[in-house]
Amino acid sequence: MSVIKLEPLTGKAFEPYGDVIEIRDSAENYLINNGTTRRYNDLATAVAQGPDARVAISTCRAQPFDLPLDLKMVERHPDGSQAFIPMQPCRFVVVVAPDEDGTPGAPRAFLAAPGQGVNYFAGSWHGVLTVLDQVSDFAIVDRQGEGPNLEEHFYDQPYRIEP
Repeated sequence: MSVIKLEPLTGKAFEPYGDVIEIRDSAENYLINNGTTRRYNDLATAVAQGPDARVAISTCRAQPFDLPLDLKMVERHPDGSQAFIPMQPCRFVVVVAPDEDGTPGAPRAFLAAPGQGVNYFAGSWHGVLTVLDQVSDFAIVDRQGEGPNLEEHFYDQPYRIEP
């Protein structure tokens, strides 16, 4: 079984697969609400393709996983982006894989720190939401609409994700 070591989630490392959503000084930012709130603007772009597609905001409650864990499957959404934004501080594993002629290549695993979320680009292979430590709530921003927008790929041999 191949082993994947968790890497810290950074915008540079995650760049081919999507956006890291977090407060960062490099983001366009400015004061709103009579100067009581600093807005960090345009951190990710939601995409919804298709004749009746729309961007929807949902929530979910995720059960925690333990490390090490075996990665058997990744998925992608060809017609829309998909963002997961924690609604309280939590850590979660972010798995991505490059596309190799329509199938996923060797995956990478990142550890999202409290205060970080992710937005997967449309068509990016990624793992399922994998929180650590505690039950955690997330806001989800993704495509809704008619037609299939989910492809799953099961690896012949699982990958072991270790801290």
